Amino acid sequence: MKASGNGTPETCVQNLLKTIRGEVPYERIKGIDRTLIDKPSESAGPDLAADVEFVVETYEPRVKLSGVELDGLAAQVGSFALDASIKNTT
Repeated sequence: MKASGNGTPETCVQNLLKTIRGEVPYERIKGIDRTLIDKPSESAGPDLAADVEFVVETYEPRVKLSGVELDGLAAQVGSFALDASIKNTT
């Protein structure tokens, strides 16, 4: 989390997508399912998109999802990043 400015809906969604399910005490369902992280992108894509929708709709009521687009971005030396593009309609 950032040191300040955590109250905006966009920042809250970013924080939710960086949270792994099970790491928040007393909120063990909050976050992305850890079993989806190491799956190949073609098999994890639909499940991960559904999980993102569930997490954002459940834990951030200020944001209405109009769509979730997941892109695997190749980074340096074989490491990968996942970019979720979410449109905020509030």
